Amino acid sequence: MAIKKLKKGYDLKLKGGITNEAITIAPRPTECAIIPDDFEGLIPRMEKKEGEHVQAGEALYHDKTHECIVVTSPISGTVKAIVRGERRKIEKIIIEADQANEYKTFNLNDTKSALLESGLWAMLRQRPYDVVPTPEATPRDIFVTCFDSAPLAPDLTLINADKAQYLQKGVDVLKTITGGNVYLGCREGQEIELNGAETVVFKGPHPAGNAGIQVANIKPVNKGEVVWTTDVVTLARIGELFSTGKVNYDTVVAITGQQVEQPCYVKTVMGAPLSTLLEGKLCDNGKTPRIISGNVLTGYHVMADEYLRAPYRHITVIPELQKEDEFMGWASLSPKKFSVYRNFTGWLLGMNRKEMNVDARMNGGERAIVMSGEYDRMLPMDIYAEFLIKAIIAFDIDKMEQLGIYEVAPEDFALCEFADTSKLELQRIVRDGLNRLRKEMS
Repeated sequence: MAIKKLKKGYDLKLKGGITNEAITIAPRPTECAIIPDDFEGLIPRMEKKEGEHVQAGEALYHDKTHECIVVTSPISGTVKAIVRGERRKIEKIIIEADQANEYKTFNLNDTKSALLESGLWAMLRQRPYDVVPTPEATPRDIFVTCFDSAPLAPDLTLINADKAQYLQKGVDVLKTITGGNVYLGCREGQEIELNGAETVVFKGPHPAGNAGIQVANIKPVNKGEVVWTTDVVTLARIGELFSTGKVNYDTVVAITGQQVEQPCYVKTVMGAPLSTLLEGKLCDNGKTPRIISGNVLTGYHVMADEYLRAPYRHITVIPELQKEDEFMGWASLSPKKFSVYRNFTGWLLGMNRKEMNVDARMNGGERAIVMSGEYDRMLPMDIYAEFLIKAIIAFDIDKMEQLGIYEVAPEDFALCEFADTSKLELQRIVRDGLNRLRKEMS
């Protein structure tokens, strides 16, 4: 068992964490939704029309380029609506649940075909480009992250406890796909040891739980190589599929944040309506809530009438406070002000080590890139992050390749974006750069 100690990064401690680890079971939702944008790299072509019946695990749409890659329904029922946006882009597919949840069964004789037909293939990611893997590529190695280090993130060991018996089967399946190793990235004290997999323990702050960070510190990706990444929850789903012949889209969601009355774990289904999950759980303090499907660094800002987004295991609710005025603003000497860089006096009183109240304000405007080494302090990878961002903006392919574009994903820059003096949208810049590079290289 190898141990990796990471010094770079930062643990953002927020109020609104879960103290009671009991899991409550939510009523079966009357409808669920699939958001195609959650499956990066796929261009959807519908296989079902509005009004048609679909089983849990049955294909809703396939990828335009690779038709064998499908995204499936999390529940059985009727396709209620196919919502389209500009240029007829499919924004979401809503499935109205029926009374009996019927599951599609799969032929497990061929591993790759079963993963493709069940939709679990679409829940894997590959480096480079951080997209759904192409069917023809064979991964050098497969990396499974077994913990989430993001702010207020759920304990993956806890939410996956009732599926632990499927993990070994999941590793056995992945071993048949790669000629290399299957790596399990674990947190100290929560080690998972399985036959056929190599366990690596990570010590250090966020983003130690990111798959890309673990890949970079175990065995980095070089040009021309392909590796796959996933999480331990998906690993258990793969194991369950090859144990039972059915794909199970149940999920445990952590509902956290300062605007949640009692943060808790809730068991529901992927793509469930947020309104049913949050009903009666938000604080009635007069503040406008910002609902985030995911964590505060990488999640999606959604409305209360929308649906749970991938990776389907976390909801964070914080206050908006868009118009709150503060005495002296950024020049305030208040010890309650927080700064990563100790710009306020609060760090003398240990404010940076305590749980903090945060809201959705930017606290600054976009400006020129400040080359001060900020990104390097937050990113435990052997790359020059600031120079890589500049190369992406200029779309200098040679520079991008030399500076490690094939190793990174947008989530790896989320903490850099939080601490960035320049207030740049680093995740959007990286995603746009990866998409343009992929298109250029194909």
